[in-house]
Amino acid sequence: MQENEKSPITQQLLADAGQSVLFTAKRPELVMERGEGMYLWDTDGNRYLDFVGGWAVTCLGHSPAVLREALTRQASTLVNASPAYFNKPMIQFAKQLTGLSGLDKAFFASSGAEANEGAIKLARKHGAVRLDGAYEIIATTNSFHGRTLATMSATGKTHWQPLFAPKVPGFKHVPLNDFDALLAAVDRNTCAIMLELVQGEGGVHSAEADYVAKLRELCDERGIMLIFDEIQTGIGRTGKLFACEHYGIKPDVMTLGKGIGGGFPLSALLAASSFDLFEPGDQGGTYSGQPLAMAVGLAVVEEVVRRRLPEHAGCMGAYMTGRLHELARQYPIRQVRGQGLLQAFELERGDGASLVETCRESGLLINSPNPSTIRLMPPLIVTEAEIDEMIGLLSKAMDAIG
Repeated sequence: MQENEKSPITQQLLADAGQSVLFTAKRPELVMERGEGMYLWDTDGNRYLDFVGGWAVTCLGHSPAVLREALTRQASTLVNASPAYFNKPMIQFAKQLTGLSGLDKAFFASSGAEANEGAIKLARKHGAVRLDGAYEIIATTNSFHGRTLATMSATGKTHWQPLFAPKVPGFKHVPLNDFDALLAAVDRNTCAIMLELVQGEGGVHSAEADYVAKLRELCDERGIMLIFDEIQTGIGRTGKLFACEHYGIKPDVMTLGKGIGGGFPLSALLAASSFDLFEPGDQGGTYSGQPLAMAVGLAVVEEVVRRRLPEHAGCMGAYMTGRLHELARQYPIRQVRGQGLLQAFELERGDGASLVETCRESGLLINSPNPSTIRLMPPLIVTEAEIDEMIGLLSKAMDAIG
């Protein structure tokens, strides 16, 4: 359907991309042009039902009115005043997020990796001033925390280990939900434990409630900082505004990104007041707290709360789980798992790339974070009818690949 006939405009754009865009990813031969709600359109007019959502970014769907209006309104007032000064939407957004999260302080950046980098620095500051120079952070295997040098070192992807050597020192990795392994890794150099409550890029694997409770108890006993990386799970994705609400556990530091800006580059580091440790010059960024981003974040989060989209995500997630289990009775898929609108399943034949391509040709966008896993993370506004449409297109693609 989608990728056979290219218009002259598309052909020229693809040629220009090949000449001018630095290669960092294998992209299909199409150029996205516009989006609305649950759908994207390319420059040839083909429509795609989007169950990737910009990697869990477009929580309100594509080009939502509240985001457009916030951008227009703020752009006519103040775009940038430099991070050397407070600005009104920065203060309003910080107050909103701290009030919703139960944490006390906020620092803003543009990407999830920057927020996690800030959390790593804050953890080492904590170790330096309170734990006799402790600097090591324990993370989990199969985790993902970003693509800066430090966050790649924190990430538990085994195939990343040889990349960009030497790695930033000071990170240990233990299996998710193995508390004994984690406890054995803790020593006098441990300043923090960093955890995704649901490993998104790692294939949608969830932390167990007892494991998280033990982590909180351990950190309290040893004075270790507990960091929850909610870059992908935060802002309603799992059926709660923050995934930690499922566990009844509050971290010392939480990082947010992706859905917090609804598609606009934005992230946040939230911290308890007892970890407000940075001195001037320790942390910053040219676009930290930039008014345009702050106005967007304020509007997006307000809309998510107003429309009760976390609850909606929980309901739609349960419906999607049921439909995927139905699909598993007809096709070679297994291990349907996840929370809310962050779900995955395993392919018995490990042909994820082929299924992604076949679905795209039929007008459905899905993600395969590894050869055996399909990940689904649609906008939080998805309806039962759109889930049914996804299941129909997925079934068609499964039939096509045999």
